[in-house]
Amino acid sequence: MTNSIVIKKKLKNFNKEIIVSGDKSLSIRWVLFASLASGNSKAQNLLISEDVKAAIKTVRKLGIKVISNNKFCKIFGKGINGFNYKRNLTLNAENSGTLGRLILGFLINTTKPIKLIGDKSLSTRDFKRISDPLSKFGGVFKLKNKKNLPLTIYESKNLRPISYLENRGSAQCKSAVIFAGMRTSGTTLIKAKKSRNHTELMCKYLKLPVTVENKKNYDLIKVKKVKEIKPFDYKIPSDISSSAFFIILTALSKNSKLLIKDVNINPTRIGIISILKKMGVNIIFQNQKTYKGEKLADIKIEGGKKLKAINCPTNLNSGAIDEFLVIFLVAAKAKGISYFKDLAELNQKESPRLKWGAKILNMMGVKNIVTNSSIKIYGNPNLEIRKKIIIKNYLKDHRVFMTSVIASLSFGGEWHIYDKDSIKTSFPNFLKIINELKN
Repeated sequence: MTNSIVIKKKLKNFNKEIIVSGDKSLSIRWVLFASLASGNSKAQNLLISEDVKAAIKTVRKLGIKVISNNKFCKIFGKGINGFNYKRNLTLNAENSGTLGRLILGFLINTTKPIKLIGDKSLSTRDFKRISDPLSKFGGVFKLKNKKNLPLTIYESKNLRPISYLENRGSAQCKSAVIFAGMRTSGTTLIKAKKSRNHTELMCKYLKLPVTVENKKNYDLIKVKKVKEIKPFDYKIPSDISSSAFFIILTALSKNSKLLIKDVNINPTRIGIISILKKMGVNIIFQNQKTYKGEKLADIKIEGGKKLKAINCPTNLNSGAIDEFLVIFLVAAKAKGISYFKDLAELNQKESPRLKWGAKILNMMGVKNIVTNSSIKIYGNPNLEIRKKIIIKNYLKDHRVFMTSVIASLSFGGEWHIYDKDSIKTSFPNFLKIINELKN
């Protein structure tokens, strides 16, 4: 069976209601927290993707029992110091930067060497940004080329709290330091640029000694040693990043309407909503509620509005960092020139996404000017593609694949898109929902 798809037709107008898969960030964090809880925790709607499966495999190798199927996951936690594993253990984070970086914080107090590996894509990504702050706690690391995986974390003695400035807007770096602080006596102080706050909200719900003081441009976080995590059940809400592809597909379709149910609309994750509203997309939140600290809503989208170019405010970047590839498609159809800057963090993802965004636009015939941290896109409201486009050799980045599918269904042309299995990383049901919209 081929691992590619061919799309030759634009998608017809639709009026549908869908449910997308569980939130990946919350799924991975729940697995990690539950593994250290004092008792049994259960999750519903856990995202069953390769990244989350890698998290489950990881905690199992650390001595934690897990029962998992398509309907629920149960983790039998053994307490805050319950990890039990052999010397020179190897953990495989596969494609998951979230897992690979966060787990190192939990392992800062290891008494035995642990090797961390990943797939080809993850092995090119920067882990020095994690090992540097964790080394200040007293952690000892050895990295390939002093930057990449494979990485070994050695026995750490006399861990000490630190003061840490996180100025990239990386929730992964921030969370890894929070987890290390939870393992360390004393108070760890973090001054962090605004970014996703799922870790902090989960800590608050679990009543852990992690406090957050919200300032205008940064958060001040204080972390003390955790003595116990109580077991907790969690119904994972739908993922805003997965929803983004269908939000934009609807926005680019003239007379289409879509309702996406029970989506996580955490304020640190909805930069895409703010950006699209500024570009003229009609989006409404319905049935808003709060669940264990996270805000949820049904998202209603109507297509057919005239799209406007945007000079994107940089304060929206961190809240839309995983969605920019597909946001660029809206800029491609908007009237005027759109400008996105301070996006160097995009190239720290599964592939150099800023470069790939420009490459896809070039293939589509959309003029753009790209640098290492910015892109200027010259929109064409009448954009129609009438040629063959081949997408391959993109380090199997799931978001490159899904963005290409949305582009083909929105603008036409004949698209040959390789490595469709890449969606197993984050959104295995993506093509299934696409087919639902066709029928």
